[in-house]
Amino acid sequence: MAIPKVCGLETEYGVRVAGSADTNPTAVSSMLVNAYATELSGRVGWDFEDESPGNDARGFVREGATPPEVEMNLVNTVLTNGARYYVDHAHPEYSTPECSTPIELVAHDKAGELVLVRSMAATSRLLPPGGAIVVYKNNSDGKGNSYGCHENYLVDRTVPFVRIARDLTAHLVTRQVYTGAGKVGCEEVGRRSADFEIGQRADFFEEEVGLETTLKRPIINTRDEPHANAERYRRLHVITGDANLAEVATLLKVGVTAIVLLLIEDDALGPDELVLARPVQAMHTVSHDLTLRTPLDLASGERMTATEVQWRLLDLARKYNEVHGLEPLGDDGVGAYVLDRWESVLGALESNASTLHRTLDWVAKLELIDAYCARHDCGLDDHRVQLLDLQYHDLRAERSLFRRLGMERVVDDATIRRAVTDPPTTTRAYFRGECLKRYPGSIVAANWDSVVFDVGADPLRRVPMMEPLRGSAAYVATLLDRCGSAAELVGRLSGEEDRDG
Repeated sequence: MAIPKVCGLETEYGVRVAGSADTNPTAVSSMLVNAYATELSGRVGWDFEDESPGNDARGFVREGATPPEVEMNLVNTVLTNGARYYVDHAHPEYSTPECSTPIELVAHDKAGELVLVRSMAATSRLLPPGGAIVVYKNNSDGKGNSYGCHENYLVDRTVPFVRIARDLTAHLVTRQVYTGAGKVGCEEVGRRSADFEIGQRADFFEEEVGLETTLKRPIINTRDEPHANAERYRRLHVITGDANLAEVATLLKVGVTAIVLLLIEDDALGPDELVLARPVQAMHTVSHDLTLRTPLDLASGERMTATEVQWRLLDLARKYNEVHGLEPLGDDGVGAYVLDRWESVLGALESNASTLHRTLDWVAKLELIDAYCARHDCGLDDHRVQLLDLQYHDLRAERSLFRRLGMERVVDDATIRRAVTDPPTTTRAYFRGECLKRYPGSIVAANWDSVVFDVGADPLRRVPMMEPLRGSAAYVATLLDRCGSAAELVGRLSGEEDRDG
């Protein structure tokens, strides 16, 4: 049986300084993270001890690949909700804590937006009067540069990676019909126009399989860095998705992909394998096809539209649910909820996509832009339309077009506010976050699979967390309540390790 689909999101945000044409993105990003860490969170650094970004799932290690060097003026910090907030490739990046359900992940992804909003407020007190840093949740600067929103899924190590690559590609290519954030202008090499596209990232993918994330981007990323017990688990690193503001889009992006991974782990695709003949070309085709009717060539010789591929996967998922259930996506009917939303969105896309203007990002943005062009008698190449596109992603409440649309919700504001400070209770993020809350002065550093304590005596004590579903409230809440200090906690944990042998 497939293992629980612990999941997370890593979002790089776009930045600029209002009123300035010459913005140093690294300096601006550093200011945001530093201001938040200093004023609102505190400083606990990231521990790079266990990172191995050059490990490739195909069985080799890229020569010269090492964890990044930490610059002293940049904060790479861990938050009390178990998240990581830092500067990556000249962007502020927010990596959610590990979540056990897609609904929980929606809340923590929206919490990341709130962290960036509070970071903007914190920096405003450091800038000259009238100065302001502006943050956008998007994936492209319109000048040929893209920045990512990466997904991570816990996968059984025994499943051959070649099967994951073969069976997941068609889904990642075609899911754009509900995950796309929408974009004015094409950035595909040799094809620059003012067309509207469904996806912001699609034009930037050039390979089917590979290790890179910033150049020659592959549809299937082969980074083999599990941040967990490497003998049992794989962390599938997905780099094809857009950064979504619409909560339903995020729910489907993560929830449906998790379901497809269940099918792959349990070999439930069977004779209905969906293998694209030309995946990279199909990636671009789907993004440019607003009609959703262009057929894609399959390796079998069959031709299917993107929505038809998704319908086929949905049918297989419903059959899988009847036999196995969807408990790996979480309790309380989360899997069934994702299936129902998946079906309703696909039905609307086929009958009348415009009815999803309060559900999906690309549809909402397209309606906004079409209405503006009709009202002002202009085309997509008008610079005002380009600004309208960007303003959709503006995180400032008074400027955000997204916030004015009354988009459909998956979680409420109170849940999001709690997620800014409180970790999920069902994964090891609970232990990480609660330790940061309770013993901030005794924690030297942390990462996904360990916390390093200074309990007042040499050496420093590293507490490993190699099982993503241990360290949850069910495992450690009582223990934490009994420990008045980090030293007592480490002592108790050491005793338990000794008893376990």
